[in-house]
Amino acid sequence: MKQILFVVLVLMVWSAQADMLVKKQRFELDDFVTFGGHSIPKVQVGWESYGQLNADKSNAVLVTHYFTGSSHAAGKYHHDDPQPGYWDAIIGPGKAIDTNKFFVVSVDTLVNLNVGDPNVITTGPASIDPRTKKPYGLSFPVVTIRDFVNVQKALLESLGIRKLYAVAGPSMGSMQAIDWASAYPDWVPRMISVIGSAQADAWTVPMLEQWATPIRLDPDWKNGDYYSSQPPTAGLTASLMYLTQVALHPEFFINLGKTDAINFAALEPAPLQDINKHHSIINWLRNRAQNRASKMDANHMLYLVRANQLFIAGHGNDLRSGLKNIRAKTLFIAANKDLLLMPYLAKQAHLGAVSNGNQSEWLSLNGPAGHLEGVINIAEKSAQIKAFLAK
Repeated sequence: MKQILFVVLVLMVWSAQADMLVKKQRFELDDFVTFGGHSIPKVQVGWESYGQLNADKSNAVLVTHYFTGSSHAAGKYHHDDPQPGYWDAIIGPGKAIDTNKFFVVSVDTLVNLNVGDPNVITTGPASIDPRTKKPYGLSFPVVTIRDFVNVQKALLESLGIRKLYAVAGPSMGSMQAIDWASAYPDWVPRMISVIGSAQADAWTVPMLEQWATPIRLDPDWKNGDYYSSQPPTAGLTASLMYLTQVALHPEFFINLGKTDAINFAALEPAPLQDINKHHSIINWLRNRAQNRASKMDANHMLYLVRANQLFIAGHGNDLRSGLKNIRAKTLFIAANKDLLLMPYLAKQAHLGAVSNGNQSEWLSLNGPAGHLEGVINIAEKSAQIKAFLAK
């Protein structure tokens, strides 16, 4: 009987860990002034939390999300959800970011790409301007990574939090984490940057522009004024196709092409016989992009691209001064095969932290998924992340 009870208890604990149920919450600001000096009324964003805030509110860990992501960093909304949040492998009871110890908060960014997802709450170009009762479109002001950070800060302050235990995030989330450490050093004693960058340099900015160009070329875009008509789905789909390819690595595509589902060959019969037919790997890429585009907004893509293009740690004139503001212990995790935010970008930030006398650590992910190693294979660095957070 004791053995049976022990097994039942273990299964109950395992089930609780496997299905950490979460819910989306809403945060609102009556007025928000952007880094560029523009006012946005009635800003709202969604947020999630995992774990419990302790009595002195000293155990808050902020997790900031990547470009196409949302605040759904861990857990499930329902037991039958097909997938948990994107960093579920490292957020939860007993995991690297241990929710038995930490109160983990994640926030939907302004201009979140997934505006059509019912589990995403965001203010952006697709939102109704309360002053005109019409969608903002391109009248929405340009926003920056700092604006994402400042909305998060306002949310944390509304919870009575005045200092974080740590901030961590992948890709665009790493930009937010780095800017948190630079803009508000008194708030951030520990910072984890995964597959990230401390600035958009002269290579990265035009690369990001290629995500925006197909949308602007789509005749249905209509200079952003398409909310009462056909949206620029073709342009958004093309944008997402390119985004997906550059976020992965050639090794991933080569392996995918060998699977029975794709069975790629250079001389496939369909594209050989008809210029309007495409290779199997192109069809896979397009179908994936079309499915994702159904819950996304083209203008939001443009605004997110611009926020990333404008990024530099500290939002000042040069990277050195932005990094000099950081006093946090830092951990940089790069993907060696990253073709999107190449490892030299994270290395630049790491070496800057070291030169400033900060305690900084460097780790590498070596799998075939390229940039996405920092999302899908982050569990590989669980032990190191857990050890870093214990310091």
